[in-house]
Amino acid sequence: MKKSIVKDMELAARGHSKIEWVKEHMPVLNTVRKRFEVEQPFKGLNVVICLHLEAKTAYLAKVIKAGGATVTITGSNPLSTQDDVAAALVEDGITVYAKYGSDSDEFKEHLVKALSVKPDLMIDDGGDGVSVLHAEHPELAERLRGVCEETTTGVVRNKALEQSGRLKFPVLAVNDAFCKHLFDNRYGTGQSVWDGVIRTTNLIIAGKYVVIIGYGWCGKGVAKYAEGLGAKVIVTETDRIKALEAHMDGYQVMSMEEAVSYGDIFLTMTGNCDVITEKHMKKMKNGAILANGGHFDTEINKTDLKKLSETHVKVRENVDEFILKDGRKLYLLAEGQLVNISAADGNPVEIMDMTFSTQALSLEYMNKNSERVGNQVSIVPKEIDEEVAQIKLDSLEIKIDSLTERQKEYLKSWDV
Repeated sequence: MKKSIVKDMELAARGHSKIEWVKEHMPVLNTVRKRFEVEQPFKGLNVVICLHLEAKTAYLAKVIKAGGATVTITGSNPLSTQDDVAAALVEDGITVYAKYGSDSDEFKEHLVKALSVKPDLMIDDGGDGVSVLHAEHPELAERLRGVCEETTTGVVRNKALEQSGRLKFPVLAVNDAFCKHLFDNRYGTGQSVWDGVIRTTNLIIAGKYVVIIGYGWCGKGVAKYAEGLGAKVIVTETDRIKALEAHMDGYQVMSMEEAVSYGDIFLTMTGNCDVITEKHMKKMKNGAILANGGHFDTEINKTDLKKLSETHVKVRENVDEFILKDGRKLYLLAEGQLVNISAADGNPVEIMDMTFSTQALSLEYMNKNSERVGNQVSIVPKEIDEEVAQIKLDSLEIKIDSLTERQKEYLKSWDV
């Protein structure tokens, strides 16, 4: 095992406590682990994980290691790495390259070091690992059987590679699995974004105008939880159908040009760039709060924000106050990074139990079916979604009905 790079090994005890807590609340992943320990599906394989490095991710890494893999892990965001968890993983025999607050060069160095093991399989978040392997270090991908991608942003980037004819290995779009996006993106992000905003600001949400920019699965969840907190919800969209859906769901729908003068809190949920720019900032209320729940810190244009400002200062942990030249103040949370993971603990444990179980089973599938899948972005097989859902239902002691043979035949027949 290569020498790990972490902040402080003396933090490990606290990290172990965090990992044990999530283990107690992840019944699906515990069930998967029991089978992996017996069958050893990853025996002799190098697995690289590039995800937000916190306790839930750490337990996924331990489950994959229990399946026989040599596991190397690095963070997918410098502000989401929890140093105590990183130290605990090192004690558990997993190579770690991650520190909280790394600058961009160090962050990139950690990713390259992780990839230097020449992985057989990889779990990626946002397409960062795939991007480095294609653009800078293709030689490190010579053994790679496939990648399981965690996020919408990563799936989009990987599909762009596929469409350009440059994708060098199979990718499973785990983000698009039902047991991922229906629960993780909607209920998980819906709750955790507000956890980050509330924990960071200590302000009330009820009565405020909240502008949700982007009404995908994450945006739907954040809007739903905002409504539950008593906010007045405005949705902006570029997609006609999603805009109509938001209207039918009971929210005000308007253009950003109109919404900027109303918003008390702005939440970007698109995965795109330049969603909030200078032209929007010039029209915002004094005291407006800006936060990102999409992916990279490109959604809120920080260069524009600095250009408009006389000064800016950190007024609370993860809160930067920008005093504009006209005297107004705007507040940026978590440096424009993902507010739910950079300023909180990410999605709830029980939600990530389903997501990471889907990841673990998808990784197993990719190992067995890499050649058949081919160098394309593929969907997760329905059987994996159904297995995860069934284990989750069993853990909740929920029973459902089954179709009779006559009903099955009826649904297959055209002559009814």
